[in-house]
This record gives sequence, structure tokens and C-alpha cells, in this order.
Amino acid sequence: MTFSYYDKVVRGTETEDNLVILQFLKGMVGQVFSFLNYYKEIPVSYDARLLSVENGMVEFEVHEYQAKVITLEKKALIRAHEKSPVSDDLVGDVFYVNVARKRAILTNFHYARIRSDLRRFVRVCLEGHRADADLHCGNEVIAATVRDISLGGVALRLSAEVPDIASDAEVNLILKLETKDAASICEIGVAGTVTKIVGDAPDLTCIMEFHPDRHSQQALAYYINQRQVEIIRELKEFAA
Repeated sequence: MTFSYYDKVVRGTETEDNLVILQFLKGMVGQVFSFLNYYKEIPVSYDARLLSVENGMVEFEVHEYQAKVITLEKKALIRAHEKSPVSDDLVGDVFYVNVARKRAILTNFHYARIRSDLRRFVRVCLEGHRADADLHCGNEVIAATVRDISLGGVALRLSAEVPDIASDAEVNLILKLETKDAASICEIGVAGTVTKIVGDAPDLTCIMEFHPDRHSQQALAYYINQRQVEIIRELKEFAA
């Protein structure tokens, strides 16, 4: 799992930053912090109470759902506290999690700048679901699979040799998305612009921004909402 929702910030050295953060946290025992993790691209954010700081280990009382996702991501983002002397967010590695007791112990802290908060749309992961796409670029039709999707755009995995696709290329996309009961495939046509190509052939990721018409926007909104409900249900049922 790629934990790529933030940019790392180094103020001194990593060791110095960790010590400064721990010193700050020692004075904040009993205070409430806002945690942030992601489960299949859905943000999971609850308040957590700082219980203790000892030998570089910081124990928090966390929400059950937060504990479940921390178990998976092995890290936790903490939004900058109003009493913090700096404006940066924090991130810590997981040392221990007990979902039943709603406890999490973090260590190895550093500063961060959460960039996933800048997202304009809710993004959902389509892992485990059939989600294919045909990318119409000029006279070429390129087969792809959908990694994640939002009302604003999509990340496509291109697994075959493909012609060069330039950033800013205007393309048409036919999404073929498995319905909730897996009984049929929902096809949605949408126009868009390629904003970034990441990776090397034969494993490329194409990031695309949508320019949906009213019909495709409604179809996308309905599908994404249904997928969001499924993911939240999975999280509730997930046994850490």
C-alpha cells in the first residue's frame, strides 16, 4: 500500500524533528488531536485523545474505525494542533494497535503537509471490482483498467504497449463499471484531458481530468456514491 497523501517536511534533521515533536506531545497529554487515514481512498478522520508519551512511544485513544485503518496503513496522519508552535501536520509510524481497546501507539514522528485535503472530490478505489475502460485517443483505442475514480477524474492503469500520450491530450473515455450486484456492466462515456502519465511501459498510470456532460456526471455520481457506501460497509465489517 502506498501511503502518498502527504509531503514530508524536514525542519532540522529527521532525528531532531522527532525529538522536538515528542517534547511538544509530552506537554499535550490529555489533549484531543484529529487523525486522518484512508481506506480504499475514502478518508477516515476521528478525534483521538493523547494518553501518554514515554520512551519515544506515544499512546492515543482512537476511534474503532481509525484503529482498523491504522492497522492497514501502518502510519497515521495527525492534523496540526491549534496549540502547536508550528503549522505543519504530523505523521507517525505504528508500533502497536489494539482495535478492541481502541488504542494505538505511534513512534518515529516527522512533520508533514497533508495534500490529500486539497482534493475537490471524493475518490473511491475500485480494487476487487471489474472496472475496465476504452481510451479513445486520436485513431487509437487503448484498453485500460480503472484504479480509482472521482467526479473530477480517474486514474487508469495501461498494462499493454501504448502509443505516446501527451499531457493535455483531449480524449474520450468509455468506462465499463461492474454494477453493485455484479449482474451487469454500466457503461459511461465521458470526455476529458490527460493531465499526467506516471511510470514506464508496460505498467503506466494515466491520470485524467473529466469534462462530463450532465448525463455522464449524474451516472458517475450515482456509481461513486454506491461504491462509497460499499467501502464504508466493508470498513465497519473489517476484522482487524
